[in-house]
Amino acid sequence: MTERTYRVLQSSRDDDEFLLLDTETADPVYVVTTGYEDEVARAITAIEPGNKVRAAFDWSGDRPRFTAVEIVSETTIAFAPDATNIFEAAIECWHNAGAAAMNSRITRDTDRDVNGVLYVFAKQAGERDLYSEFRDGIKPIDPLLAPIDGSTPPYEVFVIEPREEPFIIIYIVLKPGELLAQTVRETYDWE
Repeated sequence: MTERTYRVLQSSRDDDEFLLLDTETADPVYVVTTGYEDEVARAITAIEPGNKVRAAFDWSGDRPRFTAVEIVSETTIAFAPDATNIFEAAIECWHNAGAAAMNSRITRDTDRDVNGVLYVFAKQAGERDLYSEFRDGIKPIDPLLAPIDGSTPPYEVFVIEPREEPFIIIYIVLKPGELLAQTVRETYDWE
């Protein structure tokens, strides 16, 4: 039984399963989250979307089930559709993108210390729904998390779909639970 490392997302197919994306290949695995006992049940209860886990599965049933799982990184990912009150740094980042389909920038706190990495991606009306692709694991977020200089996980990652802007936001906050992350969490409605 080989354990591999996966990024966890909440499945959009069923409330009682996780979508796990292999961190090397981005291959998806939909895994049942209910009906476990003891150690595996406790481990599943502690998992939040965005966590990186090491896991092994039993493939003998109609859906894969965990045989072992442990959290290896507590980065979290939250998704906010149809968002209003978009913050100025995101709007400015988009305007600086010019004709490019994406842009990024570092954000800083009032002491000028780096506190986040902001990405904006052009919405592709009629072609692709990037927000859904990030939420459903079709477009993995992991490449954006690889190396952020001078910082180590865990992070809080916020994926925001503005109602009236032509872009999708991915905001990686480097210090979970601190003021910036709390402010972003309190500003938007999360799925």
